[in-house]
Order: sequence, then structure tokens, then C-alpha cells
Amino acid sequence: MRTWRECLIEQIADQKSAIAYLQAILEDYQIYKNPAAVQRSLQTVVEAQGGVFALAKQVDMDPQVLSKMITSEDVPLIDAVGIVLEALGYQLSIQPINLENRNHGTYTDALETQNTSAHVVEN
Repeated sequence: MRTWRECLIEQIADQKSAIAYLQAILEDYQIYKNPAAVQRSLQTVVEAQGGVFALAKQVDMDPQVLSKMITSEDVPLIDAVGIVLEALGYQLSIQPINLENRNHGTYTDALETQNTSAHVVEN
């Protein structure tokens, strides 16, 4: 048997699914204001996309520095998100919220729809 996290990592290994997952996480953050959930999710995406060492190599950064950045509570969350998203080849963009059709669904819902208030796009 596999853990839920193992299944999630497998599911978000491709770029399209990782983007949908990050979009859902950012939307949840806007609602629930839980930076720890964003941080854990970012760590999961990094692992699914090859891990800290592979990502650090792509951006010419010491893996220990990158690891500390995405696990530390001392680094401002927005800084860590921006650096890691850029290293993954994504960017954060802000879009207006469509209040009539706002999606408060789960990660699975996010895989089916791209209607979010914060948007991660591929560079």
C-alpha cells in the first residue's frame, strides 16, 4: 500500500497537474490563511518535480540553502514561493476573482477547472 502523499507526488509529477495543484493551494491560502499548508505543498511539488537537489542544480543554488528556504519559518513565504516557482519554470500572477463562479473545491476540483483567483503559469 502507498501513502496519500506518495499518490499525490505521482499525480503532480507532470507540469499541468502541478500547476493545477499550486493554483488550488494558493486559492485555499487566500481563504484560510494557512502558510504552513502552502509551505508543505510547495515541498511536495518540489519533490514531485525531481527533488531539492535537481531543482537547486537548475537554478545554480546550494541544495541546503534551497531546502532551508522551503522549510524555514524564518524566510517570508512569498519569497520562498517566488524563488521556487521560478526555478520550476512557473510564475505567480494575480487575477480578479469571479465571485459568481468562485471555486472553493478541492485539489481534485482544481485539476478539472482552472478558475482561480491566484494563478500559476508556466514560463
